[in-house]
Amino acid sequence: MNEREERDFQEDAELEVEDYRAKDDVMLKTHEEINRDLCGEIEKLDIGYVKLKLVTTHDMIADSKGLIHSGFIFGAADYAAMAAVNEGNVVLVASNCQFLSPVKFGDIVSFVAKVRHKEGRKRNVNVIGNVLDIKVFEGEFKTVVTDRHVLKLKLIEEEDENSHE
Repeated sequence: MNEREERDFQEDAELEVEDYRAKDDVMLKTHEEINRDLCGEIEKLDIGYVKLKLVTTHDMIADSKGLIHSGFIFGAADYAAMAAVNEGNVVLVASNCQFLSPVKFGDIVSFVAKVRHKEGRKRNVNVIGNVLDIKVFEGEFKTVVTDRHVLKLKLIEEEDENSHE
């Protein structure tokens, strides 16, 4: 094989690897800076699907019995929902959640999040959390994908106030 043929072969091999990655490796595009100790670690990420594991820690304890504060369970479920949508600028606009069983220090909560409905910029995500075989959480998260980061959006009210000055 001459030098040119070898270079062409190398480029083709790289393209094949890139094509394979594009189909099979989904990269996380949102919440990259989140504290995974408090919100869980993604075990599997696919298009419209996430499996996340939350290992409860001493910092999450709410009382002397070792009860984990529900806010940490909600935070992990919310993170799972955002990762399932997996858009750079996704925000939570509403949720309907049930805390079905208490979680205690040392429990490992496994969350599965699935995008159930997609309409324009809106996404509805179902999230279920289990400790072993016990369902401890179930929620429906309503999200919106925005063009820009939510902290950089101009709100209509701000525009109206500025136009009257």
